[in-house]
Amino acid sequence: MCGIVGYVGDQPAEGVIIEGLRRMDYRGYDSAGIAVLVPGESSLELRKKAGKLANLDKILAEEPLPAATTGIGHTRWATHGGPTDANAHPHLGEERRVAVVHNGIIENFAELRAELESAGHHLHSETDTEIAAHLLELEVAGGVDLTAAMERVCSRLEGAFTFVAVDAADPERIVGARRNSPLVVGLGEGENFLGSDVAAFIEHTREALEIDQDKVVTITRSGVSVTNFDGTPSEGRRYHVDWDLSAAQKDGFDWFMRKEIFEQPRAVADALLGRRGLDGKLALDEMRLSDDELREIDKIIIIAAGTSFYAGMVAKYAIEHWCRIPVEVELSSEFRYRDPIVDNGTLVVAISQSGETADTLQAIRHARIQRSKVLAICNTNGSTIPRESDAVIYTHAGPEIGVASTKGYVTQLVACYLLALYLAQVKGTRFGDEITQVVAQLEGMPAAIEQVLGQADDIYALAREYTEAPTFLFLGRHAGYPVALEGALKLKELAYRHAEGFAAGELKHGPIALVEDGLPVLCIVPPQGRDQLHDKMLSGIQEVRARGARTIVLAEAGDERVTPFADVLFRLPKVPVLLQPLVAVVPLQLFACELATAMGHDVDQPRNLAKSVTVE
Repeated sequence: MCGIVGYVGDQPAEGVIIEGLRRMDYRGYDSAGIAVLVPGESSLELRKKAGKLANLDKILAEEPLPAATTGIGHTRWATHGGPTDANAHPHLGEERRVAVVHNGIIENFAELRAELESAGHHLHSETDTEIAAHLLELEVAGGVDLTAAMERVCSRLEGAFTFVAVDAADPERIVGARRNSPLVVGLGEGENFLGSDVAAFIEHTREALEIDQDKVVTITRSGVSVTNFDGTPSEGRRYHVDWDLSAAQKDGFDWFMRKEIFEQPRAVADALLGRRGLDGKLALDEMRLSDDELREIDKIIIIAAGTSFYAGMVAKYAIEHWCRIPVEVELSSEFRYRDPIVDNGTLVVAISQSGETADTLQAIRHARIQRSKVLAICNTNGSTIPRESDAVIYTHAGPEIGVASTKGYVTQLVACYLLALYLAQVKGTRFGDEITQVVAQLEGMPAAIEQVLGQADDIYALAREYTEAPTFLFLGRHAGYPVALEGALKLKELAYRHAEGFAAGELKHGPIALVEDGLPVLCIVPPQGRDQLHDKMLSGIQEVRARGARTIVLAEAGDERVTPFADVLFRLPKVPVLLQPLVAVVPLQLFACELATAMGHDVDQPRNLAKSVTVE
């Protein structure tokens, strides 16, 4: 999830682009860059720098750009390649004629890179983006304009992407393209804009053009045209932006967290991109452990904190089921202090959104001293925990601004599933077609999450009924138990209400004493295919309801056996029991967000909390 700006008009391009990037730095802050077309010289001038936008500001102060009225800019959230100067965008073609900025992942970049290198091209970064610059430049050098070049190149690419490109030989044109990644046009008078979202240009215009999937858009100062990838004409949908600047950065949502909840279908899809090699087998981001080393693993310890810990609990169910390897899940802050038994047959899996969580970092350092292997699951490319690990699975969730994790959590779940399947592939505990089937089920999860989000208004209405409730209980079984814990945590974080999550079978061992008349109890019911599990959960719901609790039940579509025991019932899509956390957590996120909003709390920045805990 990167910030992209393109401008052509009469204003100084540098100022328009830098201010647009500043308004979108929440979309990416690993590096930033700008390229402008020098009038009358058929040349490009480029400045870029790793780190936040302030680093680029410093470079521009030291090395000013020439006056220009056409240019493109980018703030990066690293995916392919770490956050370095070389990997920062824009990227140039071999002859420095074409410059490109990019959001997304090109899945077939490896074979395209090999093709370019065999033809004598010199690639200077680790990114997938640079190959697009080289491919576009080959096309324009062959005599077509940049629009036709973009159409041809996009037709060769697999994955999700937004491109914005310029050609030094055509300084009055900027060309963009999109597939499964956002791009919008800003319509001005004598000027036009491209951006990842309307925040890129809202200071200058509120008239916008929405671009559909698999389209190429060309802007000049006098007009806009849209084509399909095959070159046939197309159109965009014009609309007026009636949000203010703050709302535009949030796509019209009141909170970043609420926006991030609704980004989860896209985030899950992105987390699954590029996970298959040319041979069809699973391939992870930075797997520096050989298959032989992984086959020697006889125990896995997952270490994490907070929401990441609950993702690790789900991972335990998946890994043990698919791989038959014993798994322990530990709080990072406790791991070192119990003298854990780890050796070179142990794989320690560290889950951290930021990659800088102090407890988790110290835990992996202790594990490495004990000679165990370490694999990181992380959202932040180039952060400390991935750098100090033997292997990394990046979650590709993009920046998460809300302190309470939402899309960060669901993409961690996806990464955990991918790890389990990868280990099953290496160890041979599942056949290839079985792994392919589960991956196909995972690829269906974005649509399933969208289906749950369609119930948001009903969930909001329910949440507003409970602003005076002093406590909440959450119940789950199997993979639903960690979801119950996560749901309770979200209420604690956002609404400042007492909330507890329990395994439903534990009710009779003490927690049922908490149940009293009117107590809201949110219940995550397993899919019906696991009949014994399902029956036990229904027994727990009946136990609390008989004692006066109000049961708010999440159950899959078609489960009529639960209906008599639900005071409020929300339907979940039918999914396998191990994957149900991806859909079951969404109503709990929406409930907590709306309850906190109704109570007047700051949802994005809850009291006493920080996004990344970097002290022990």
